[in-house]
Amino acid sequence: MAPHSVKGRDPCISWRGPDSGPMPVLLDAHDLHKAFSAKVLLDEVSLAITDTMKLGLVGVNGAGKSTLLRILLGDEEADNGTVHRSNDLRLGHLPQHDPFQEGETVAAFLERWSGCEPWTCAALAARFGIDEGVLASPALTCSGGWRTRAKLCAVLLCEPNLLVLDEPTNFLDLRTQLLLEDFLAGWSGAALVVSHDRRFLQQVTTHTAELSNGSLRLAPSPIEDAIIAWREDEERLARRAANLESKARQLQRFVDANRAKASTASQARSKAKQVARLQEEIPDLPSITSPRAHVRVPPVERRDGPACHITDLAVGYAGKAIAQCPHLEIQRGERLAVMGDNGQGKTTFLRTLVGDLPTVAGSLRWTHGAEVAVYAQHVYLSLGDTGTVLDHLSRMAGPTVRSQEVLDVAGSFLFRGDEVHKPLSVCSGGERARAVLAGILLTGATVLVLDEPTNHLDVATVESLGEALTRYGGTVILASHDARFVEQVCTGIIEVGEGRIQRWPGEAADYCQDLRQHLAQTPSPRPAATPAAAAKTSAQAGPGFAQRQRAARKRVQTAERQLERLRRRLTELEAAQLQAADTSAAQALAAELLQQQTALDRAEEEWLEAQEELESAN
Repeated sequence: MAPHSVKGRDPCISWRGPDSGPMPVLLDAHDLHKAFSAKVLLDEVSLAITDTMKLGLVGVNGAGKSTLLRILLGDEEADNGTVHRSNDLRLGHLPQHDPFQEGETVAAFLERWSGCEPWTCAALAARFGIDEGVLASPALTCSGGWRTRAKLCAVLLCEPNLLVLDEPTNFLDLRTQLLLEDFLAGWSGAALVVSHDRRFLQQVTTHTAELSNGSLRLAPSPIEDAIIAWREDEERLARRAANLESKARQLQRFVDANRAKASTASQARSKAKQVARLQEEIPDLPSITSPRAHVRVPPVERRDGPACHITDLAVGYAGKAIAQCPHLEIQRGERLAVMGDNGQGKTTFLRTLVGDLPTVAGSLRWTHGAEVAVYAQHVYLSLGDTGTVLDHLSRMAGPTVRSQEVLDVAGSFLFRGDEVHKPLSVCSGGERARAVLAGILLTGATVLVLDEPTNHLDVATVESLGEALTRYGGTVILASHDARFVEQVCTGIIEVGEGRIQRWPGEAADYCQDLRQHLAQTPSPRPAATPAAAAKTSAQAGPGFAQRQRAARKRVQTAERQLERLRRRLTELEAAQLQAADTSAAQALAAELLQQQTALDRAEEEWLEAQEELESAN
């Protein structure tokens, strides 16, 4: 079935399953319209979700995906249009925030949230590798991956028939992503998944929708086939538009040459009517397609030999090591991904590599000619508000980069025409991220260190950035939760886990598959000790030991709560900045974003220290 650009009734309502006959519709939105000031986010958008559909929703930042999601969930009203929810609908929304209470164990949370018996909660939890030890642990002391598994379990215990997941893979380590992916692949109900993670969407969805310029287009296939079909559709429409425009120009030339001649005036009037009809038939391409990035990286001379020598390195905070690397040599031209579970030290290692953190022990030496440029997860917050996008890119550009090359790179990141003169003070979070990334690529650096570079980038831009990095002549070291991006770009893996930093022996493309096999063959990891074992150890060690445990656990819980508050506030501020009404409001939000990010950095250091203290106490 061909893809559609949808205004009015959604054709997916009539899609049929293998047994034929219409599928029951759980949620039916019709002719939704939503605008903020002069910006139209939804323009007569319609969407129907049937009882077995797994729909992936994609679109560039600011396209209106979150707004559409809130309207479908009933958390926001559309300006016009209707949303009909079936009487059979049982909605399960995976919350992005942590709904845990202080001191509440994972088991107690599941029972409170679902109202189910303990044995029912434990049985479902086991499917996600949540064993008795994890169930008995305070939820707020668990890692982000365990908390996500617990929240998903709680949602499923309520027996929904439609799961709504908003960016479920954000900040998840690959291990937890694979568990979630395997579950959704076997999920018999419906799902609506909003994500920029192309590999994840390909694995878990059956249908794809893209929101662009207020319109929604649909394809009855996962995202890879959908993108191919959409591109073919766009090319067909572009050819049709070019043909119609060519015919209209030919007819207009005849009209212009003959309208004043008495002998041909009637023919000219007839041709003029044909021109008008042809112009009405020309597809309005900007309403169907969004501008796509075609990322360019200025050329860097390829060289041979080592770029960095590492010997007996220990990384950590405040003189406390959290991971060690006995020996590592990074060659020029290598493209390496730093992989591992959350909390193991990936970002700490990257910050140490670029000199943002001092080494705890050992040596780390970059060789002559290694010029390092850094993209951190929230570096766009420090961009400042002075000048325009072009001013920033011109300041960042290396001495040999020509002005036209600066404009070319700006255009490749969607700063085209007047957009390149846009003041930084009014740029959205996504635009600021693109400006920072473009500036880093213009520096002419021979080493790029990129921490989560795909955050804030849409699917097409991620693909284009990956292609550009494979052509880059220098060295790339990156951390990313996007396994498809890693497989596209990287030639090797540096694995961080269990206190060690070392090369993974296989190819980057095999890392995900190897981890999947490992998950299937080994039991889920346990916390250091169950409460019963901890109590026994405490009794043997004396009251001082128990006091240290309680103090360390309390410190971790306090740090967890602080991190959650700061992350939630950052998300709120970024969303508010996208919809800022004027320049002064955008500037005030940008200033607060910087303050919150600084506080978040400090809180992450406190959390790491607290975790180490708790592990030592246990």
